[in-house]
Amino acid sequence: MRFKLLILLIVLLLVLSACNTPISSSVPSEVPTTQQGNASTPFPDTPSPPEIDAPLVDTPALTSVQFLTELNGWGVTETQIVRTNDGGITWYNVTPPDITEAGYSVRLVIMDNNSVWIQLPDYNNYPNSGILYHTTDGGLTWAATTTPFSDGDVRFLDVNNGWALADLGAGAGSDAIAVYQTTDGGSTWDRKFINDPNSANASDSIPLGGLKSGLTPLNMQTAWVYGTVYSSGTVYVFRTDDGGVNWVQISSLPLPQGAEDAELSFERVQFVTANDAFMLMRIASDESKMAVYISNDSGETWSLTPTLIPVGGLADFLSATEAVVYNGQQFYVTRDAARTWSIIPPDVNFGDTFASMDFVNPNTGWVITVDPTTNHRSLYRTSDGGATWFPIID
Repeated sequence: MRFKLLILLIVLLLVLSACNTPISSSVPSEVPTTQQGNASTPFPDTPSPPEIDAPLVDTPALTSVQFLTELNGWGVTETQIVRTNDGGITWYNVTPPDITEAGYSVRLVIMDNNSVWIQLPDYNNYPNSGILYHTTDGGLTWAATTTPFSDGDVRFLDVNNGWALADLGAGAGSDAIAVYQTTDGGSTWDRKFINDPNSANASDSIPLGGLKSGLTPLNMQTAWVYGTVYSSGTVYVFRTDDGGVNWVQISSLPLPQGAEDAELSFERVQFVTANDAFMLMRIASDESKMAVYISNDSGETWSLTPTLIPVGGLADFLSATEAVVYNGQQFYVTRDAARTWSIIPPDVNFGDTFASMDFVNPNTGWVITVDPTTNHRSLYRTSDGGATWFPIID
């Protein structure tokens, strides 16, 4: 415990001493590799957080993290669901009693620090059954219900209303899916769409061909399903405006020069407000790049932003103007809705050990690394937009 308190003190001192100069460098559509910036935001002026009424976990081997603020976050290990309220220094075990395996098999859906869902597949009845756990007290107690799907992209709009893109099986460039909705917090689910030709009432408005990456709802009527199809220049994005019953493929998306001859993968559609959204498209050709689209009219129209980020990678969209991208070598930070980007080389060479990241603002974020030889997992934190990193679980 003394060691953890020492780490926490060091982190606080580093954050409080960091400068607060905004990043001013920017990049045009052809990104140079010599620009960098530095900015930081100090910790909120708060007393030490109260202890959570749950068992402590010493140095959890995290497979993923999701932070809500600079202090409050949740994580998943191979066997546990954990949470922190001091920025990742201290972790508490809030695993539902009957979960013994977690890791990449669970889907963690966080509404706020109290309302959280966990979707766990039932591999004995895949893909037709799963278990959805729901807590309303921050993981102190959980309720479990059976779902009519095993795995998929589960999204909640509020504590009652949600969607699920259920995976029914993929192969040979095809992907069968079903779309469900709930209006009671996940206790019951109503199937709205299915494209499996072996099922009754199957529809092809989202075709069987193509791999589906995810579903993003705006409300209970409008949502997008996106992914990739092995056909050059094809925009594989579909929209519904009738609650998921019928879908229309988006055909009016402006493409970067040369993209019509490349394989296009749509990896993310994310709303940061009711009006403002980002969409990520990976362009696979001789040189892989990532394009960013923005919408300011609830997804009615999409505009291509000027910068194609080399290689592409993971992205966190934080507000209508702010985002962070890591392309495998350096961090790209925008504060003007992807019109310009600041390039920030990290002081840690993550290389092949980089596993995932999570930012809560343009300054504060976390990176999980995995040693490819030993499988040892570490957690790093930055408070200056990715320039300097401090290991908090090593």
